[in-house]
Amino acid sequence: MQLHLDSSELKLVADILLARASRTEADEILLNKILTRDLRLDGDELERLGEVLAERERELKAAIAQKTPADSGLQERLALLRRAKERINEACVMF
Repeated sequence: MQLHLDSSELKLVADILLARASRTEADEILLNKILTRDLRLDGDELERLGEVLAERERELKAAIAQKTPADSGLQERLALLRRAKERINEACVMF
């Protein structure tokens, strides 16, 4: 399935995958595809990417709930993450 993400969404997804402390082999494959902009992902890859983004979404929501002033860009980052996650979920449904 060909996934379409804009540049800011691609950067966010790559950043999230790079920041994961416990990257699996599947995460490494996804990261390589994102970095090379090869977004022809199979169903398992789309599902895994959706899971990774959902996990990060929960983390961002928790950080926003703490309302730390140093993290003023969290709301924008969360909105971007949700947009990317929505596109991935749509691709999963069409797969």
